Amino acid sequence: MAYKSDEIRGVMIPVGTERLLLPNATVAEVLARVEVEPVAGAPEWLAGRIAWHGWQVPMIVFSRLAGLGEDPGAGLRRRAVVLKALGGDPELPYFALETAALPQLVAVPRDSLLADASEEDLPRGVQMRVLLGEQGALLPDLEGVEKMIGQALAAVAA
Repeated sequence: MAYKSDEIRGVMIPVGTERLLLPNATVAEVLARVEVEPVAGAPEWLAGRIAWHGWQVPMIVFSRLAGLGEDPGAGLRRRAVVLKALGGDPELPYFALETAALPQLVAVPRDSLLADASEEDLPRGVQMRVLLGEQGALLPDLEGVEKMIGQALAAVAA
């Protein structure tokens, strides 16, 4: 896939009944099969931790966190998209999103991404709803999600 300089490389990640749009640079790796170690006392959206390159990476189910509805294939084809954390917390340099389908690479022309203001209240963990051509997507609030993960892990450790 050839990219032009006026395009941003992105990744569409299916979560529940929606899709997240992220910059490709935030994705560290996509894992086809993962084993998740549950975290006792964690919120339902915090699936647990996965072992990845020596790290115990927290994995979330974004559809549960945001209240987007369950993916019909959830749990059957559990994959993880490991993301680089943006918050600068040395204890949380990565976190993972559960997805039942493989993410899709997309080219996002800088002038074709439009904000979709069709709803006043956005789901928790969502910064903005956007339209990319005729496809809708959610831009997650990654720093806010990182804070929620950190708070949830601190609460269960206490």
